[in-house]
Amino acid sequence: MKPIFTLALLPSLLMVSFALSACQNASSPAENDAQETADTAGETTDTTLNPNVTVDETIKTKQTAEQQMINDLTRYRWTLATATDSTSQPLPLLMTIKDQVTLNFIEYQGQNTINYSVGCNTMSAAYNLQGHTLTAEESMGTRMSCGDLNTAENRLNQLIYGDSQLSLVGGEKPVLTQITSDSTTLVWKGRLTAQAKYNTKGETIFWAVSSETVPCTVNKEKSCLQVRPVTYDEQGIKTSEGKLIPFTGTIDGYTHDGTQEEVLRLQRYKLDADDISGESAHAEYAYVLDTVIESAVAK
Repeated sequence: MKPIFTLALLPSLLMVSFALSACQNASSPAENDAQETADTAGETTDTTLNPNVTVDETIKTKQTAEQQMINDLTRYRWTLATATDSTSQPLPLLMTIKDQVTLNFIEYQGQNTINYSVGCNTMSAAYNLQGHTLTAEESMGTRMSCGDLNTAENRLNQLIYGDSQLSLVGGEKPVLTQITSDSTTLVWKGRLTAQAKYNTKGETIFWAVSSETVPCTVNKEKSCLQVRPVTYDEQGIKTSEGKLIPFTGTIDGYTHDGTQEEVLRLQRYKLDADDISGESAHAEYAYVLDTVIESAVAK
């Protein structure tokens, strides 16, 4: 029996996934209210200058600004650009692998979580945003041994946990600056998520991914993943698995290292003709990693 490392929050993740899937094609009143709220995000209120403004309106404006920042953060997948200590010296531990150090902000019906990784385990933590102060709780996730990446992963865990200050600069190339509790400065560069890019909600699906790859059907010089669809019931219990088949596309946010048998929760997006180009010319969907919910060391 090979050891399996499963996220402690698997049942709740699955329950949320089913809830999202059930409502993905319908617009709820809450969504409309959120849009109306976002439209007022640029307004500011000062009760000292305008005595007619109530305290409730001031609180609402503050909440709106924070929610707008959360909305902006979730629109992007963040990759580490620079990491410097309190004396502005680079952190080699993270800088040498910066292109694979990632941070994602996820919002599930009012519950905010962050996922982050150094290219091995995917860690998840609930967070709260007050003004520009991000407070991250203890993380949980897969617990694979990462070899040389163990030290970097432990260091990133220390930096993410607790309070840090955020500063976001938007535009075509957004930049997120995070100053942690020990005055380490992490600068992240953003890339639009599939949901923001395709302007639609994804369909939640689950795939088991084999540790072994196979030659691709069309281009045998390339290696393709082997995947099988997995289904769960409403209690989060696995009910079936499909046949293992080659997958010729890519999964945004996922790195396959060939040592793990994994189960992934994905968001699948239907592609329009304008979204299809290059190697994806024959693709029908775009696939984006939500999280790794199960992992086992391959034999």
